[in-house]
Amino acid sequence: MNINTAMQYLTYGMALLGVLAFMVSIVVQVIKEMPFLAKIPTSAVALITSMILCPVALVVLCTYFKITITWYYVFASFLAAFIVYLVSTGGWEKIKEIWDRTKYKDSEGE
Repeated sequence: MNINTAMQYLTYGMALLGVLAFMVSIVVQVIKEMPFLAKIPTSAVALITSMILCPVALVVLCTYFKITITWYYVFASFLAAFIVYLVSTGGWEKIKEIWDRTKYKDSEGE
């Protein structure tokens, strides 16, 4: 696999991650006020939603592209569900805070 193909797959993966995180955020905003979900924390609803939405997206994509679904695709979709959950619940801010604390800062005025 050459670098262009790898970058293309990476771009598609990041776009899919963003779309799934957006969908999880929208679904959670709509359903979190339902009477039976009102007592459950919003982050738990977001996790459950992403754990349902990611495997469903896998099945839809594999059906569309006529790809046989294997066990490691399903496993990877559950791993991706945690990343989607993190992004949809504001995880980028947490990651940015960690990066800002650890990255090299160029000192000015010395």
